[in-house]
Amino acid sequence: MHDQNSIPSPSLINDDLAPIPQNKRTWGTWNYAALWISMSLCIPTYMLASSLIEGGMNWWQAILTIFIGNTVVLIPMILNGHAGAKYGIPFPVFARASFGVRGANIPAILRAIVACGWFGIQTWIGGYALYQMLRLWIPALETLPQIFPDSFGLQTGPAITFILFWLLNMFVVYLGVESIKKLLVFKAFFLPFAALALLFWAISAGNGLGPILNQPSKLSGTAFWHYFFPALTGMVGFWATLSLNIPDFTRYAKSQQAQIKGQIIGLPPSMTLFSFIGVVVTSATFLIYGETIWDPLVLAVKFENKILVSVAMIAVAISTLATNIAANIISPANDFANIAPAKINFRTGGYITGILGILIFPWKLIADPNGYIFTWLIAYSSLLGPIGGIMIADYYFIRKQQLSVDELYQIKGKYSFGNGYNKFAIIALLLGILPNVPGFLLQIKVVAANTFPGWISHLYNYAWFVGFFVSGILYWLLMKNKN
Repeated sequence: MHDQNSIPSPSLINDDLAPIPQNKRTWGTWNYAALWISMSLCIPTYMLASSLIEGGMNWWQAILTIFIGNTVVLIPMILNGHAGAKYGIPFPVFARASFGVRGANIPAILRAIVACGWFGIQTWIGGYALYQMLRLWIPALETLPQIFPDSFGLQTGPAITFILFWLLNMFVVYLGVESIKKLLVFKAFFLPFAALALLFWAISAGNGLGPILNQPSKLSGTAFWHYFFPALTGMVGFWATLSLNIPDFTRYAKSQQAQIKGQIIGLPPSMTLFSFIGVVVTSATFLIYGETIWDPLVLAVKFENKILVSVAMIAVAISTLATNIAANIISPANDFANIAPAKINFRTGGYITGILGILIFPWKLIADPNGYIFTWLIAYSSLLGPIGGIMIADYYFIRKQQLSVDELYQIKGKYSFGNGYNKFAIIALLLGILPNVPGFLLQIKVVAANTFPGWISHLYNYAWFVGFFVSGILYWLLMKNKN
């Protein structure tokens, strides 16, 4: 017979949010390593590295920046992953311990909106790959009359293929997650092969690795450090989403060791290795074509063989589709479900993600490397860093890794705080975001350069770190002194 107090509130639970029982936790070390290898092998990872070369770094500076960034983000990844592996709960439920059973919707929605942005970016990449292929066979695609205002920055041809690829993503959401498994297998075999083929092409066309790696850095002295710190924040920001919702994956872990070792083996090495390929190929393009081409889709079109370009573009589209569903649909669908578990299931959450992904204008975000790193990656890291700081401070310093799982699903349990919201978490979150607002406003040119003192606007270069530590420390102080 159930204790009345241990019965979950229907508004806080559905099949996707319920804890995974111990006997169904089957992921071992290599499952986590494979997950990270698969998620790291994507076009945005390649563009991450090549954008640093375009920004002026040489090959080893770019690789080192990426390695340090991924090693830094591995720490909150493992720390937040602990609760998933220990209690079998997903991210939105884990967030209830610090933000309250209703307040958890705040970090869940912030994280979901970022995933919608990533969904839009990946969908744009897949659609653009289709455009690059089709225009070789149907040249008229390039000269279609302009139907969008100039301010949209969107040509008609790429817009058509973007919408077609978006519809394909929505069809996969309609079919359900199971349909993606075969695509992930295809991706696991094809993308490493394609990446190595591109690497060998760059080495042979660039007359060996020597000339490619001998290209000097365009940055020195203070100019280097001014570029390095925002770039490092961008690298941390790249996986800042997963560092929060990693319990969505670690809840399936056989043991803590499995998630810890798997993530250490899988994340920094695969990101660094795939980035190295991006760095070498981008550096080689300068030697071969006399210009730095940081976008692999633009580079592929330089090849003269129509069949080769077509096969490459179709493969990019398929692997992008697989990454998109695995990394950018499953988690936000859970986050949206957390708002109203009885009304929003995976499919509905997927549709919401898809619509918001268009409204974020992804083609503008990746039109240039500075927009990709400074506007997109750093801006959202300023929202997610504070959430990570609060959750880690709560779990390790306030609760000493002890959670009452039953009460995470109860409206009137110990995590209800005031009306379901923990005001201290919300105060700490707002105060952690605040220092980065001036820099963001300058970045998107809403205010003039001399509006704020220099040191305040420069805090934005360290957005994730500032937010993480300001919110984490404030939350710990507020909670410690509340009694």
